[in-house]
Amino acid sequence: TEARPLPPMPIRTRQKASSFPRRRSSQLWSDTVDSMSHELSTKEIKRQEIIYELTQGEKQLIEDLSLVKKVYYEPMLKLDIMTESELGQIFGTLDSLIPLHEDLLARLEGLRGAEKTVQEVGPTMMDWFPCLEAYITYCCNQVGAKALLDQKKQDRRVEHFLRLCQESSFSRKLDLWNFLDLPRSRLVKYPLLLKEIQKSTPPEHPDEDALPEAIELIQKIITEVNLKTGEAECQFYRRGLCYSEDSQRVSEIQASRFLYCHGELKSTKGQKLHVFLFELVLVLTRPLAQDREGPAQFQVYRQPLPAAHLHLEDLPDGEPSSSGSFRGAFTGNDKVKNCFRVSTTGRTKSQSHSLQANDSFNKQQWISCLRQAMVQSRDRQAQTSHCKPSERLSPDPGHRCYPFQQFSHKHRISLLLSS
Repeated sequence: TEARPLPPMPIRTRQKASSFPRRRSSQLWSDTVDSMSHELSTKEIKRQEIIYELTQGEKQLIEDLSLVKKVYYEPMLKLDIMTESELGQIFGTLDSLIPLHEDLLARLEGLRGAEKTVQEVGPTMMDWFPCLEAYITYCCNQVGAKALLDQKKQDRRVEHFLRLCQESSFSRKLDLWNFLDLPRSRLVKYPLLLKEIQKSTPPEHPDEDALPEAIELIQKIITEVNLKTGEAECQFYRRGLCYSEDSQRVSEIQASRFLYCHGELKSTKGQKLHVFLFELVLVLTRPLAQDREGPAQFQVYRQPLPAAHLHLEDLPDGEPSSSGSFRGAFTGNDKVKNCFRVSTTGRTKSQSHSLQANDSFNKQQWISCLRQAMVQSRDRQAQTSHCKPSERLSPDPGHRCYPFQQFSHKHRISLLLSS
């Protein structure tokens, strides 16, 4: 249906928006202390600064999540820019996270003594961390949420509203997805902060035993969130695959539990392909024209390549293909860059694909992930071939590597979740 005329946007004139500062305060713990009755060591001062950073981080997260509800969700619902169902899919269980962090903030602030110092923080974090299992639901929903948000941005009214918000002072130049991704970013910061506190904690300190236990616990929770999110991502994109032949529905696609990576690569003819490296199989696809009201669809191109039978060749830059198939296909000259070749032999008909990445960094990440998938799939195959059916084990989820977690935002957009 045709979009309705844009209503007047209230964002630019909202008086309450000023309560959300554009720039964060850089106040230190030492700035909050007028005087100390006793001398603190340099190490103890650093410890207090990190605990204060932990506390302030909670306060800022609560402010940001409250802002998202106040200036994004509520106006879009009231102005009928999106339906309540669509907003529910995009924002997920965000509302339920705010009380969790308000609870931790209250606990941390309650630890501060008369001189504004904190003695033990480990037991408090140990007691609070189990509630972060709520992040599993939120992070699993983010895969579909991001896809729907990108889809809705094609609507002129949605794009206009989000642009006005991002240009306003309260946003600090962050877009809606940056705000929705803040909980996940906060989650992975907890072990880093606790390790810094641990470094500044002297022997025999009451926190000496509790901090390592808290770090171990939060790392287990993060691993579980990553595992479940990976499974949700795999299921989401698997549902978007369209098959032209039944033979393309190989068992490895359904058996895969996660994606190593996915993104755009070019074929030897310069065709844009969207390539998925699932746990057990490499799938080349062509993106289909997206229905504004439906999820992204991908037409499977040729036959999927099982990782256990995959062969990988790194093609040197500036070296034209001996067959001439690369000649001028990508850039109009006979030299190419950032290419690699994947091929397979075995139970299916032999096939080979030469692919070009966007740049050398992307190429190396693809090669790294492909090699890992090949090794783990062959190890799994060797394991099952030497075991009785009742003894066969699935690959250990703990062995999964998340190769793109440390990517810059630019590369995470192109290779992981398109985000």
